[in-house]
Amino acid sequence: MSVTIKRKNKVSDSHLASIPHPVIRQIYANRGIKNVEMLDRRVAALAHYKTLKGIDAAVAVLAEALAQKTNIVIVGDFDADGATSTALMMLCLTRMGAKHLSYLVPNRFDFGYGLSPEIVDVAAQQGANLIITVDNGISCFDGVNRAKELGIKVVITDHHLAADTLPNADAIVNPNQPGCEFLSKNLAGVGVAFYLMLALRSHLKQIGWFTEHKLQEPNLAAFLDIVALGTVADVVPLDNNNRVLVHQGLQRIRTGKCRPGISALIDVAGKQAQRMMSTDLGFVLGPRLNAAGRLDDMSLGIECLLAEDPNTARRMAFELDSLNRERREIQQSMQDEALKALATIESDLMQVKHGIVVYKEDFHQGVIGIVAGKIKEQFNRPTIAFAHQDEQILKGSARSIQGLHIRDLLEEINSRYPQLINKFGGHAMAAGLSIESNNLSAFIAAFEQVSSELLADIELSHQIMTDGELFQQDLSLDFAQQIKDAGPWGQSFPEPIFDGEFDLMEQRLLGGKHLKMMVRHPTGLLLDAIAFNIDETHWPNAQVKKVKLAYKLDINEFRGRISLQLMVDAIQPVSLAS
Repeated sequence: MSVTIKRKNKVSDSHLASIPHPVIRQIYANRGIKNVEMLDRRVAALAHYKTLKGIDAAVAVLAEALAQKTNIVIVGDFDADGATSTALMMLCLTRMGAKHLSYLVPNRFDFGYGLSPEIVDVAAQQGANLIITVDNGISCFDGVNRAKELGIKVVITDHHLAADTLPNADAIVNPNQPGCEFLSKNLAGVGVAFYLMLALRSHLKQIGWFTEHKLQEPNLAAFLDIVALGTVADVVPLDNNNRVLVHQGLQRIRTGKCRPGISALIDVAGKQAQRMMSTDLGFVLGPRLNAAGRLDDMSLGIECLLAEDPNTARRMAFELDSLNRERREIQQSMQDEALKALATIESDLMQVKHGIVVYKEDFHQGVIGIVAGKIKEQFNRPTIAFAHQDEQILKGSARSIQGLHIRDLLEEINSRYPQLINKFGGHAMAAGLSIESNNLSAFIAAFEQVSSELLADIELSHQIMTDGELFQQDLSLDFAQQIKDAGPWGQSFPEPIFDGEFDLMEQRLLGGKHLKMMVRHPTGLLLDAIAFNIDETHWPNAQVKKVKLAYKLDINEFRGRISLQLMVDAIQPVSLAS
């Protein structure tokens, strides 16, 4: 699909006059920063936990469990957010004096998502008196009812959108439940867990718990590396609150104060801790942690985060890295098959296709979310990839585009055609669902119909909106560092993209799919540039002498040499050789 490079409209930035650099000032204003207080990244700038609905009830249940030394089982999810949430709860509760504490993560191939009745039975077999869910539970009515039948208390911590009715849990902490006044609705599951631990620590301190039990009061800021990893990996919007969490976590990582497991994941990925950025959490560490839950058992990822011994952590990180390589191979094979099937409609996709559904019998259910995301990026359409959960049930993973709330879309389908979807859940940009396999054709038709209605007023051509052109003085290592320091960047607070025309001096393929270039700015400045996963049917092209680039500024370090590099998101020919 062709890409249009457009510049964002200039907006007033006079309210940010204290920010010295005019480009950064405009970037912030264009991302909705209304005052400099919104840029405060200190821990003190975090919203207080007291406005989280259900937090007092949850603290009361947990404090009683600690006092009575009851058996606590944490039930997590099999993605990076679930893994970090589970690890965070295990580490914090242990330091707060929990004596009988364990966790369960439902294997996606045997149990499916969330607090199911079957996973409750497993917890009961382990002697659970209290179940705490992390990153799940808000839609698990049957699981909570089963726990109640067995006399097990349940505290739900979740961030997914809630229905009008809620499970019959002893306490629910979820900023997206009805009536919750917490300002940041964008917390990841690990963020919700962190807030509950903050509130519990405060209560325990107030009642003299740590003094009475000769425990050192835990410094919860020490776990913000885990919170940052889960937050970015779950692709939640980086609002003011989440930017504080991610910034503080990155600071710990960069100064070598992170968990041994995170240090080990950084090492096996060939990265340097002191140069880690928020994008590295999402594209480097997150996939390695996720690989365990996608192909095997997320317990490996959790144990890596829990490891205190660096050698043990490193061994687990190597296992996760190996699983990630296997995941990439499976993903590429599935993606190739899906794109082959879509090739026949690509030419007229803009006219006839609003929602894309891909399915093959041999698709791996652990990787369908990534495949859906890749196809969504290529075609700029809401996409669902399905795989077999069993002989009768298909499991789907949905990814959406800007302006279309994918869970709302599924809810509309469910409202019109109640027989089509067995269950669904999620948030604006990502969701999961299951359907009967014999309903696939009917679901595809419904998905296309509802997508076409909801997309009627949304621009479907693939556009890259840039922050404008840079002058020569800003094409520098110093300004690139200023941009990095102005983050963290991420979902709904995107890293700045710039555009400009350059003479194309050199071009060659790296690894068969990356275009390495030397380009010349109109002022004569020579710059390295690279475009990843280029369409090799069009590039390299010796006829092209001038190009328009949409790019990010990057600081490249290779063999001890540090240089400025343009990371190219889009490339368009401007003039050809005569």
